[in-house]
Amino acid sequence: MDVPTGLLTEYAEIIHVLFQLVCVLSVIAYLLSRTPTFRDVVAGKLTWKHQAFLVLVFGALSIYGTWGTIEIMGAPVNVRDLGPMVAGLLGGPVAGLGAGLVGALYRSGMGGFTVVPCCLATVIAGLLGGLLWLSSGRKFIGVGKAVLFAGGMEVLHNGLVLSMAEPRSMAESLVAQIGIPMVLANAGGMFIFAFIISNLAAEQKTKGERDTYHAELERKNAELAVARQIQESFLPESIPPIEGFDLAARSIPAKEVGGDFYDVIARGPGEPFGLIIADVSGKGVPAALFMALSRTVTRANAMWHRSPLQCISDANRMISADARYGMFVTLCYGVVDPASRTVRYVNAGHNPPLLVRADGTRSDLGITGPALGAIGDAEYTDAHVTLSPGDILVFYTDGVTEAVNAQDEEFGTGRLADVVVASRERTARDILDVVMESVARHARGMPQFDDITLLVLKVGLP
Repeated sequence: MDVPTGLLTEYAEIIHVLFQLVCVLSVIAYLLSRTPTFRDVVAGKLTWKHQAFLVLVFGALSIYGTWGTIEIMGAPVNVRDLGPMVAGLLGGPVAGLGAGLVGALYRSGMGGFTVVPCCLATVIAGLLGGLLWLSSGRKFIGVGKAVLFAGGMEVLHNGLVLSMAEPRSMAESLVAQIGIPMVLANAGGMFIFAFIISNLAAEQKTKGERDTYHAELERKNAELAVARQIQESFLPESIPPIEGFDLAARSIPAKEVGGDFYDVIARGPGEPFGLIIADVSGKGVPAALFMALSRTVTRANAMWHRSPLQCISDANRMISADARYGMFVTLCYGVVDPASRTVRYVNAGHNPPLLVRADGTRSDLGITGPALGAIGDAEYTDAHVTLSPGDILVFYTDGVTEAVNAQDEEFGTGRLADVVVASRERTARDILDVVMESVARHARGMPQFDDITLLVLKVGLP
């Protein structure tokens, strides 16, 4: 059936007036959403003070939704039910009913043949909003459901006018003129309120997750800082002076904690001393924990056994028994006899230490067995090399030779040997510094992907 042109014009005028009210209410809604109390309510913090706030504020909005409207047949055309509905959807039956009673009380003073059904509808709007809040687990029901509720409530409002207002003919004529505009205006106003509420809830959730994330991050950073301090305590605080030899060492983890370690086993003046360098598979905390295990086991065996072969064989069995998830450690352990300047060593899958002679010739201490923890019953062999005055022995991890530059070129063992050869007349500390500077210069600001550890031994001149 075609809608008469005159009725369409009336609809347009009524909707225009109602949506002017809705626009003002929308601005008020936004301003309310910035208040701490409103934010507390959306966050689910609902005290009696919060409910009183909802009653007063949304009761006032209900009054404003009535005030300043147009009258048709002596009845005000309004969005009075919107305030109580929102109060109920936010704060439950008490807040909704309270706001509804405030709006109904104001409406009762205006009189008119629809006063009873209109007042009743306003009270019911707040109460039903509160019941929906309860049914949704004491939280806001969402934008879509809220809009459907608002539209349905205004249909109910019009139904109450038709069933209760007298004379019946006037009620029918009134509903025909204002029914659809009121449904549209209240549904539109509810959409704006619900959208603001949902956005605020999402904002609070995001902020809460962000705060939780930052708190967790700070906690983990604090734990990592403690872990790094503990791990650093496993490394020698200082290199003990050894007569006839110059020794320097340094370890730089790629992350807060690392998997590299070195150690110096000194027994006493003139006694053989041990040098250990190791690199645990993996990065971060798991590698650091495995590093602590490996370092403790290896050092204990080194203090017990004079032979590096016995030390590494026993350490491998112990580490293999506790190794999980395929973790292992490459390690080179050499025992230096100061009297004969002989180094007897076992290289368990580690980067072969670089030996640079006083005349600049170079060689290395090759691998003599697999990494510790890889094979429980692995067999190892040992080897030895004799040093002369001015010779330099460089223990290093792959973080040195695998440092890359912007062209993805590795520093490599060749560059390492060239740097050591070029600086072989200098002290062990100077040689270590030159190597570290050369690696940094090669990487040219590229991120450090692996732990870097160096141990430099130089034989003193007679």
